[in-house]
Formats: sequence, structure tokens, C-alpha cells
Amino acid sequence: MKAMILAAGLGTRFKPWTDKHPKALALVNGKTLLERNLLYLQSFGIKDVLVNVHHFADQIRHAIIVNDGWGSNISISDESNEVLETGGGLKKAAGYFDEGSFILMNADILTDLDLKIMISFHEKYKPLVTLAVTDRNSSRYFLFDQNDQLCGWRNKKSDEEIISIQGSLLTEKAFSGIHIISPEIFPLIHQQGKFSIVNVYLELAAAHTILGFDHSGSKLVDVGRLEAIAVAEKLFI
Repeated sequence: MKAMILAAGLGTRFKPWTDKHPKALALVNGKTLLERNLLYLQSFGIKDVLVNVHHFADQIRHAIIVNDGWGSNISISDESNEVLETGGGLKKAAGYFDEGSFILMNADILTDLDLKIMISFHEKYKPLVTLAVTDRNSSRYFLFDQNDQLCGWRNKKSDEEIISIQGSLLTEKAFSGIHIISPEIFPLIHQQGKFSIVNVYLELAAAHTILGFDHSGSKLVDVGRLEAIAVAEKLFI
């Protein structure tokens, strides 16, 4: 199985570090976020990884070269001309995924989620996409029915809500930034250029199975803000 790490973002919530560096190279107990996620994937036998780059792309390239990919076989998806967001970045990388389902994950997520169990879940139920989620406080939620089918999305701050499948009882789950995606998704993506993969999922959910995989109880830190480094350093040695 192959994987893609999303490392192209501008990291605007991570200033002042991202004024001079990409967020993926921020350190947690002496190891970069990128290195930690590569080693995390390696622990489940995944060594073929695509990394997309935009913000301070040369720094990421240099780190990969001098560290020999930290033991992974790394390819680069270059978004130097324009950051394409999660959906556009994935679509640009479609040609890399030629071996069945694959992992997509954010560079700024640290977790001890048992990826082997999540992969088994995906292989058993064969959805178009499996999304790692937990029951935790967040400002934005995916909405699932009693069968863990994605039915919508809700933003608690803006009160925005998108419902793909009407259901009488929908449960809020916070997204963990890890997806397992079947390659059948690529011909279904009609969006062009810069776009969010969340919008793709919400559009496709009406006609295709997209499931949530709840890993509540696992360690999880979204290192999206600079102050999250201290939290991450307590949980990830």
C-alpha cells in the first residue's frame, strides 16, 4: 500500500514558524512532523510515500535528501506554482496510485491509531473512502448515520451545515486527518484546480459509500497551531 502526506499548506495558524519554514518541518521532541509520520507509516509496512510541497518546498526537499527519506521511498508532488488544497493536491497525484487503495494523511497530525485495524475495516466493507474520526470536541464535524455512513458536515462556529443524505439521527464525529481511499474515486472528481477534498466527499456521499472509522481512545494531536507542540511533546516521545 502507498501513502500521501499533505505537506504543501501555508501553515498560517502556525506563525511565526511558518514565516521561515514549512510546518511539516516543525520539531516535536527533536523530530520533525514529517519524519514522525513517515516512521508511523513505516510501522505498518508502508514505505512508498508521496509528499506534496509548496510552502518552502526546497526546505522539505533538502530534509528528505539529507536524511535519505528517513528510510522511506519518497516521491514529490510539486505544487510550487499554486497550492492546490487537499482535493486539488490529491487529484494532481492520481498517477502515483496504481496499486489499489492508499493512505492520505495530513503532515500535522500525530496519532497512535492502529492503521492495520483501519485498513482491515476498509478492506472488509469496501467503501469508496474510510475516514478516521473520533468523538472529541471540535468546531467542525462530519455527520454519520447509525451505520457510520457519511451523511453531512457541520461547522459549529459559522452554523454552516451541508447534508448529503437526510437521516433522522446523525452523529457528530471529528475528523482525524487520515483517509483510506479507493482509486475508483479519481474519475468521480470533476473539480479542477484548487479545492477541498471535503467538498468532494460531501458531493459523492449521496451515491457512494463513505464510512467513518472511530478510533476514540487513541492518542491524537492536531499540531495545527504552535501551542499544540507542547501538547504533542507530552504524548509523543
